[in-house]
Parts: sequence; C-alpha cells; structure tokens
Amino acid sequence: MGTANSEAKDEAIANFDGEECKKDSTQFSEGEKVLAYHGLLIYEAKIQRAEFRKKECKYFVHYLGWSKNWDEWVGADRLMKVTEANLEKQRKLFKYQNGDKRLKGHIPQGKLKVPIGRGKKRKSEFGVEDKEGEEAEHLLKLQMPGILKKQLVDDWELISQLGKLIKLPRSPNVEEILKKYLEFKLKRGDMVGDSLVEVLNGLRSYFDKALPALLLYKAEREQYAEVISENNTSPSSIYGAEHLLRLFVKLPDLLAYTNMEEEALNVLQQKLADFLRFLQKNQSSFFVSSYDGPQVEIHSKAQKK
Repeated sequence: MGTANSEAKDEAIANFDGEECKKDSTQFSEGEKVLAYHGLLIYEAKIQRAEFRKKECKYFVHYLGWSKNWDEWVGADRLMKVTEANLEKQRKLFKYQNGDKRLKGHIPQGKLKVPIGRGKKRKSEFGVEDKEGEEAEHLLKLQMPGILKKQLVDDWELISQLGKLIKLPRSPNVEEILKKYLEFKLKRGDMVGDSLVEVLNGLRSYFDKALPALLLYKAEREQYAEVISENNTSPSSIYGAEHLLRLFVKLPDLLAYTNMEEEALNVLQQKLADFLRFLQKNQSSFFVSSYDGPQVEIHSKAQKK
C-alpha cells in the first residue's frame, strides 16, 4: 500500500512538473518557434511537445524545412528564443563555416551530417562538397555532448568575434588532463590496457601536431608564436581543455586517412566518447570561466581593404 502511494505521489509530481515546463515563461512552450543547436550550428525549429523527464524539462522539436526523421528530444540548453541577437549568432556561425575553406564539411553536424544519397541540395546547404558527402559514412562518428557543443560555440564567439584570448599556460594543461583521465579510470577499477594508453598518447601526439595548423583561430596565432618561443615546449603542456575540445571536431577527418579496420574504429569511438563524457563531467574545473588573456583587435573584411 505504501509503495502504491509512493508511486502515485511520484507520478503526481512528474505530471505537475511537466505542466510547469509548459507554463514557465523562462522555458519554452509547445508550438513555439525557437532556434536550436544541432552540431555546432543553429537551426530554426518548432517545439512539438514539452515533458518533464529525468528531473528536467525536455522538448520534442521539429527542424523547419527538414524531414520528420530528424525530429528529436532536446534539453533547454540546446534551445534559444528567437531574438535578433540570437539570429545574428546563427548567421555568424553559418558564415564562419561556409567562409573558411579549411572547415567546409569538417564540422560534425550530429544527425544532420550529410549522409550518402541525400541529394546535392542538402549537401550545399551546409557547405559540404559532393565528393566529401560520399566519404561521410566512413568517418569516425563522435556525438558531442550538448554542454560541450555550447562550450565550443562560446569559445569561438569570445575569441573570433570579441578578440578575447585565453591566458596561457593553462592549468590543467592537455597532458595533465589526459593523466587525470587515466587516474580516474584506474581509481574506478576499470580495465586499463595498453590500448587505452595508446589512445591517450595518440591524442597528445595529434594535439601537438594539429594545434598550430588546425586548432587556432586567427586571433590566437601571434599569442601561439610568443608562448611557444618563451616556453620552448610542446603545445600539450601549455594549452588546455578549450583547445583539446577543438581537436575532437577535427578527429573524424584526421582519422579518415588512416587504414583502420571497422572493429578497431568502433573501439576507438567508444573510448573517445567516454573521454568526452569525462570532459563534460569536469567542465567547471577543466575549462576557464573567463577569458582574461591579452585582448586582440578584430578587423572586419571592410577594414582590411
């Protein structure tokens, strides 16, 4: 009898909170048009349903202009109100992806990533060339947690748009974060074999080689030259989680040119996904809360001319 009462009480609370999701003006309501993060970009969407799930409000969204196959449940952290400021952020992100040839087709789009046989129209909308669309199914598929996607977008906006830089050297740096992850796995009693150590060493190696060529925004290049010459050491001992996270955006394409068997690729994918969860769990201690490095001047294209 007590159990039945308890279950009824829990259900009542869930129903009450579900209604509160729909009524709370600070949240979102059914039928409302919103802007939704998907991958690193922002899309127009409409909320079909709002429910209270796992102690938080969840929203079932339909991406406007897309098949219902893309409809999904998302948290409030993936949604934004339709305001001029947020629309401008959406335009800047699309312009950034389509304007930088090095990034064309290289930013993971989650489920909206171009699949084979979807047609040229969908490919062109997201700046993905036809030949790359054919290869997309063979790339490593990493699902970036929503909180970390927002971290990437905020990082880009603060540096590329506002000219703020991260104070270097960082603590913890990339080397220390990789060690902390290994210690975490050992402390939890997980099986830690040579393969995991090899993956972590590989991440550090990829990071050191990729950072100067692929992981820096233009505004950061002068700072990189100065800090490397002053410290005479590897990037992984100077830079931290902010730049390490950018590597995960590039990994699918960097690994596309390796001859890995499908089974090995699946194992690697699982290990990298677990590492991303570790970064998410430790976001407050691994990522900076404010960008208090040297300020740089951001020039527009008009100013350059």
